[in-house]
Amino acid sequence: MLKTRASREFWLLAFTALLVLGAGLGLRDPWPADEPRFALVAKQMVESGDWLFPHRGVELYSDKPPMLMWLQAAAYTVLREWRIAFLLPSLLASLGTLWCVYDLGRRLWTRRVGLYAAWALLFALQFTYQSKKAQIDPLVTFWITLANYGLLRHLLLGPNWKMWWLGWFAAGLGTITKGVGVLALVMIAPALFAVWSRWPRVKLHLRDARFWLAPLAFAAAAAIWLVPMLAAALSNADPSYRAYVDDILFNQTANRYAKSWDHAQPPWYFLGVVLTMWLPPMLALPWAVPAWWRRLRRRDARYLLPLAWWLLILVFFSIPSGKRDVYVMPALPMACLALAPLLPGIVRKLWPRRLASAFAGLLSAGALTLGLVLLLGDTSFEHKLVEQRGFSGGAQALGWLLAAIGAWGVGSLLWFGRRRAIAAMLSTLAGLWVLYGLVGHPLLNPSSSARELMEGVARRIGPQSELALVAWKEQNLLMSAPMATTFGFVMPWPEQLRRGIEWQKQAPQKRWLLVQEPALDRCIDRSKAELGGLSNRRRWWLVPAAAVVPGCVPEKSDVPGNAVDADPD
Repeated sequence: MLKTRASREFWLLAFTALLVLGAGLGLRDPWPADEPRFALVAKQMVESGDWLFPHRGVELYSDKPPMLMWLQAAAYTVLREWRIAFLLPSLLASLGTLWCVYDLGRRLWTRRVGLYAAWALLFALQFTYQSKKAQIDPLVTFWITLANYGLLRHLLLGPNWKMWWLGWFAAGLGTITKGVGVLALVMIAPALFAVWSRWPRVKLHLRDARFWLAPLAFAAAAAIWLVPMLAAALSNADPSYRAYVDDILFNQTANRYAKSWDHAQPPWYFLGVVLTMWLPPMLALPWAVPAWWRRLRRRDARYLLPLAWWLLILVFFSIPSGKRDVYVMPALPMACLALAPLLPGIVRKLWPRRLASAFAGLLSAGALTLGLVLLLGDTSFEHKLVEQRGFSGGAQALGWLLAAIGAWGVGSLLWFGRRRAIAAMLSTLAGLWVLYGLVGHPLLNPSSSARELMEGVARRIGPQSELALVAWKEQNLLMSAPMATTFGFVMPWPEQLRRGIEWQKQAPQKRWLLVQEPALDRCIDRSKAELGGLSNRRRWWLVPAAAVVPGCVPEKSDVPGNAVDADPD
């Protein structure tokens, strides 16, 4: 009977995770900021056959290693459907992260603790939101959590040399996914402290030769990409390949950390992220903190290692001025793991249940109120949606979605009542994410993905015409069919326009330029150009050859337009 119950509880978790995280898969295209960039790179890998060096249009893309793009391209090669392929790596990585947390909780404490850890992580706002996006962060979070999984099984339950090597190998894969993957190895620092302070349970086995083989596992994982990439780049006579190596190995890692050039935030920024984006698990902090302190005083290393690692990650990312909320997302699984043994006792208390009800009530009331406002005719908001985002779905449809989310939340609170406040809160969140995926994705997709804009442009110019992009964004090139001509992405906009005009002159009767409004200058007669459409808060103009002022040369600029107007990475 106990075995049947355990199996039923595990499969309930698995089914809920697949439903919540997978809802909406295949119902939308990539959305800015990052998704179109990675999907475009993956698509060009498949079409060109060059999987070693990522390209964005005609230029090498050196901001991130290609691991995510490889997985997206591989998924497309198997499934032949980009709408599924570009999101599938994030979904699988997030499910893998949940399994790691569940199994660690089960092994370090009990099966029940493992379930609590996974449920807490599944419904943490940042985890669920990012898991439904095709960004690098869900994938690097999985590699780091897998590395922590292997390290902790060896350090606390070992010796287990296969797990020790797995931890280092996963950290290597995380590093060639995003440079911060190496931070998984910081787990060794509190372990060294515990061994030095003679805490029970923690063993490093430094005298065993197998301990020192672990860095070879890290190097082997990193070599999967680094060795062929360096060999090909350094043997290529084209200087752009050496520039690619310099940028991705040095500028995008050490320089980006030491000399942050974007997203400046105060040192305490991540404290706000933890207290907001990590809800609802962090609602338990007032009861968890004193309980953690008591267990640390008892020298329980099962708490010391994940808690110390979490703290070290927060400190590491708080030092540079540049900060984004997703930077600390890899620490969330270990936070939920350390919290899980305390949750069975915390959720039985009165005030935690009241906080859970209040949290669910605020979400439901906010969604229901905003939905009713839209349904009852807030024309100013509808006008803003159309003017800034090109959203043609209508405020009424968005209103019905928000009202449905709010009504589901209210119904959950009434159905489960005050005594089952935790279940009501989880039901509210599950309804929010499922409705967002199944209804929100197709509703928001035409304007958010630039599909509506590019399809409208294609109809306007006709199938026999050719299109080139100036001051473009990745979603424009990704949604163009056939793929439009470009003249570089980071190239200064006036130079892109100049090259576009020269390209257009070669066949003026059938060639058009699609130009972002800020890139239009005195060489374009706007009275002869056409407004192509609105998308992602930008206005785009269709420029025929007749709209180009004869003999005019676009003004030069030393500032690359997309370097100063780039969407955040």
